[in-house]
Amino acid sequence: MIFSLFKRKKANAAVVGRQYQALTDAARDPGFYTAMNVPDTVLGRFEMVCIHMVLYFRRTRAAGEAVEQLSQDIVDAFFEDIDHSIRELGIGDTGVPKRMKTLARMFYGRGKSYGDALDASNRAGLAEALLRNIRPDSAAAGAQDAASMLPLADYMIRADTALGKVTDATLAAGLVVFPAASNAEA
Repeated sequence: MIFSLFKRKKANAAVVGRQYQALTDAARDPGFYTAMNVPDTVLGRFEMVCIHMVLYFRRTRAAGEAVEQLSQDIVDAFFEDIDHSIRELGIGDTGVPKRMKTLARMFYGRGKSYGDALDASNRAGLAEALLRNIRPDSAAAGAQDAASMLPLADYMIRADTALGKVTDATLAAGLVVFPAASNAEA
């Protein structure tokens, strides 16, 4: 039984790697950092990976068991990547678990707040959630600053709609492609 788990993980490795690469490539689109008020920092990039992961998982939750397992493997790859990045930043072995727990809580919190806003078709609420997470220094200023996140909220709404049209077969093959940030206004 345990050996089948390792065999499945190995078989999924290429698909997981391909899909995770597509997620991180989408998060690195320069348009987010130049035109959508996302800071080009370690945390800004973490936020963009979280956004794309949330959008991806929203789509995969409606797919079959094979895609569900693939999405779990992608979550595992995401947290392995975070662990590696934390260590590269110089955090020692004793500090890594605490930071991982904090980052995991941040990720799942974002999944809930973004998902709730997307489910309710609440563009303004999504922009407010994005502002709280991406620009916490501006969040206290209120609605005026939340408007600066509307282009990113619009991108998320468009990407969520586009991902809703992706077939289960495309998901299972790890071939999901995200819209470009530069096309967000198209």
